[in-house]
Amino acid sequence: METPTAQLLGVTKRIGGKTLIDRLSFEIRKGEIFGFLGPNGAGKTTTIRMMVGLMGMTEGDVLIEGKSVSKDYEGAIRHVGAIVENPEFYKYLSGYRNLVHYARMVPGVTRKRILEVVKLVGLENRIHDKVKRYSLGMRQRLGVAQALLHKPSLLILDEPTNGLDPAGIRELRDYLRKLAREGGISVLVSSHLLSEMELMCDRIGVLQNGRLVDVRSMQELVAGGEASRFVFEVDDPFKAKEVISVAREAEIVADGIEVAAEREEAAEFAAALIRAGVRLYGFRRVTKSLEDKFLEMTGSDRIA
Repeated sequence: METPTAQLLGVTKRIGGKTLIDRLSFEIRKGEIFGFLGPNGAGKTTTIRMMVGLMGMTEGDVLIEGKSVSKDYEGAIRHVGAIVENPEFYKYLSGYRNLVHYARMVPGVTRKRILEVVKLVGLENRIHDKVKRYSLGMRQRLGVAQALLHKPSLLILDEPTNGLDPAGIRELRDYLRKLAREGGISVLVSSHLLSEMELMCDRIGVLQNGRLVDVRSMQELVAGGEASRFVFEVDDPFKAKEVISVAREAEIVADGIEVAAEREEAAEFAAALIRAGVRLYGFRRVTKSLEDKFLEMTGSDRIA
């Protein structure tokens, strides 16, 4: 099995007798987008700060490309690009001059590499404008470009969509998918925007009160291994419920009846309704959203 890009091994953080992060263990695989999801105050930013060495660990360790953050910080961190909170730039300089400035801090970053990352994040037409003229979305993209200058294998983004409009969020999501697919870069994204995590991530880790509730693939998380549920749109939901309830329990909903069934069963139920004289306008499969699953897993009515 391929070695993961990053591993958290029992990472714990205590301050003043209070446990902020409690024995956190998970891995980030090569070329995947791993979503870090949890209510505000769950410990997402604290965990990220420990991963990048901005905060010490009380116990445990983080391995990046097999290198220990606590024992070989320079060896580990050279594989990481990160934006923790908001990217900061010299606003009176152009985007390009900002990247040149940061490139000087890392040996081996050439002009060619700067132009590569500029193209990757789609800023070719505006890179020579001053940063003070950039929209928030453009600054986020410039931040991603800066984080990618030294060709990291792990990109860490803490709430990267904060303050972005829907178009900016979609652009950033598309760039991250491209990075993971074409560049083989692993991406850790923390966010509270459930709909975006659902569209962006391959796997999700749910954090609550400093503890990892679960790690699942997006497909598992949304499907949850449960039987599919189908809604039958009918003119007479009471009669339809009577017909279906012979075989399965049905529930009356706003536009008809809802029942748990396999695909073939659903087709048979549709035929039975028509034979019984119920007018059937259509039927569709419904699945639980990531939001539904999140609230189930955390037992919370708070998403963010």
